[in-house]
Amino acid sequence: MELSQLRTLIHVAELGSLSKAADRLHIAQPALSRQVRMLEEELGFALFLRHGRGMVLSEQGQDVLKHAVRVMAEIDEIRATAKPADAPLTGEVAIGLPPTVADIISVPLAATFGKAHPQAKLRLVSAYTGYLLDWLHRGEVNLAVLYDPRTARSLRSRPLLLENLFLIGPQDAGFSPVRAAPFASLAGRLLLLPSVKHGLRIIVERCAAEAGIALDVGIEADSYAALKDLVRHGHGWTILPLAPIHADIGEGDLTAAPLIDPVPMRRLVLAYPSDRPASRLARFADQAIQDIVRDRVERGVWAGQLLGPAS
Repeated sequence: MELSQLRTLIHVAELGSLSKAADRLHIAQPALSRQVRMLEEELGFALFLRHGRGMVLSEQGQDVLKHAVRVMAEIDEIRATAKPADAPLTGEVAIGLPPTVADIISVPLAATFGKAHPQAKLRLVSAYTGYLLDWLHRGEVNLAVLYDPRTARSLRSRPLLLENLFLIGPQDAGFSPVRAAPFASLAGRLLLLPSVKHGLRIIVERCAAEAGIALDVGIEADSYAALKDLVRHGHGWTILPLAPIHADIGEGDLTAAPLIDPVPMRRLVLAYPSDRPASRLARFADQAIQDIVRDRVERGVWAGQLLGPAS
């Protein structure tokens, strides 16, 4: 078994295609196909199921992938130990981000990596918390920002931010950050919210129950960009964090007001798989994310209470 075979396995599994993996690795497709076949012959079972649209991992292949990802991460760490502590790092780190968080920190995070570790590959994966949890467990991302995750022994997590949620309306709604709206005032108002499977909706429903009201949800949309557009065009109000719509509010397209009695909030954490050590690149990403969040909170772009330690 060779490292090149494990590297090929990882890339083919991610892309679902030998040809795409060959393009990424700049290796002829027959050579990659031979590496996969030799690894399968050595292990005695098929790693992939082939079909007309590409390749997907078999159940045994998924188990092998987990170990391959760990082995390659350890190899990167061994190489890193041979360099001075402040030397630029190489290798790859995959970071999972919820869509609202990705919209805020992707650009500054990429800039931070480009300055400190220009030869490292940064992969940003945007998805909802349920998917990110699954990818953390499978080793497809090295760390992730998660909203209100359930406690799991398979994760190590660090509190990051207690984020406030705001009532969002169109320009003519006249909401103001200095005039709070009681949650009970939403009774009878047409709201636009994510579906009941979404963590934000669960928080809003819980607050409505505490305020003694029923919510009138006219449209459900799990895309916050869609929610913004619907509100902007006068289809109703929504409830979102302030940071992703900070620019829209500054331009006057949307208005926002804090909600009280109760205050809807959600907790963000940085999470790692507990069954393997974090790489130096992952630890760098961790600190960079904390610094970006702290900067946005201190500048009033991100409304919430910092939970992580100061740097």
